[in-house]
Amino acid sequence: WQLKGLSEDDIRSVVVFYYTYITCKMSSFELWGHGTTTDELRTSLLEYPAENMAPYLQQNSTYKINVYTFNKTLVFKDRIKKIDALDFLPFKGTVNLKDPEHIFCLLEDYGSDPNDIPEEPFHIFFGRWIADGQRELIRSYSVKKRHFIGNTSMDAGLSFIMANHAKVKADDLVYDPFVGTGSLLVACSHFGAYVCGTDIDYNTIHGIGKASRKNQKWRGPDENIRANLRQYGTESLYVDVMVSDASKPLWRKTAQFDAIVTDPPYGIRESTRRTGSHKDIIKPPEDFSGESHVPVSMAYHLSDIFADLLNFAAHHLVLGGRLIYWLPIYRPEYCEEMVPLHPCLTLISNCEQTLSSHTSRRLITMEKTKEPEDSDRLSHLADPRFTPYQGHNSFREKYFSGLTKKNGKDAKATPKNKE
Repeated sequence: WQLKGLSEDDIRSVVVFYYTYITCKMSSFELWGHGTTTDELRTSLLEYPAENMAPYLQQNSTYKINVYTFNKTLVFKDRIKKIDALDFLPFKGTVNLKDPEHIFCLLEDYGSDPNDIPEEPFHIFFGRWIADGQRELIRSYSVKKRHFIGNTSMDAGLSFIMANHAKVKADDLVYDPFVGTGSLLVACSHFGAYVCGTDIDYNTIHGIGKASRKNQKWRGPDENIRANLRQYGTESLYVDVMVSDASKPLWRKTAQFDAIVTDPPYGIRESTRRTGSHKDIIKPPEDFSGESHVPVSMAYHLSDIFADLLNFAAHHLVLGGRLIYWLPIYRPEYCEEMVPLHPCLTLISNCEQTLSSHTSRRLITMEKTKEPEDSDRLSHLADPRFTPYQGHNSFREKYFSGLTKKNGKDAKATPKNKE
């Protein structure tokens, strides 16, 4: 428990995440008091604002108190003693052990060494239970056990984190414009949302071509996104997926989606591309003797991906809907100004996942706070921040240059065998 250096106000506002061997779940609690001894805990609880406690201690309410110990087992008699020691708190409601309105928890930390358990705890916490986590979903939704996967399938833990950031709930409509093998759709459908997506890769959308699993050369006849939802019992929430170019959206211009949750390609394990056309190609001079060819796909710069994604979210999210996406960055050059903005979207959070010593990706959460106007479509060009995040276009080169430098250092550090 790392509480040193925090002010008393900061500690009071902390939501404690506590892992218990009993429930095997991560739970969250509103912290009311803490200490290293029972006296310190009492003092801390008496200093907690009474007006914050009052709504949960009403006479017409029901409650119960649980005692959780980390690295030590207490007999029932000792648990009751610890609960009785909290009689200085102004509980006015009725005890209900089966179905209480409010649950309070006393958490005791006895360290991490099972061979050296102290008589008294190192830390004691008391607070109001808010919710249990669902960490077991990471195991049950593991990509290793999934029917249809690809080289870039998002792991279950991150998929559920993104769904939580999007505040996905039952009957929402969630869209992924870079759907891939549909890992994000699987996570969102678990919470009861209807899901759909698009991707430019025909083979992935149709579940054909080479397999990503070891010792399997080609994908099977029923390897597709719909089969994944069927595997987890959420096929009824599957709307559809389509082959489509994210730079040329096919949706009518109305707000349709409650959330857009996506992981755009970075150009590392998947290419960043869009469809081409004759209009995109400069005509060669009349005396040009070479072959004239229109490519099936063209380069799709990361800065354009983000600009298109934010514009799409501004037009197609409902008011209050959220956009969740990953932004790759080169760590030595990163600054907050590199995060793309849009007049209709408010930045809610910006979390980092480190990939290597020189690269990471940021989980960006934005919420639609106003309807778009005509002037908003090209707002990113007038934004002084547009120039910094154009630097993302060279992310692939910087990523591999960093690997080259690292491999070069490793080679120098390894002495060569003498002949």
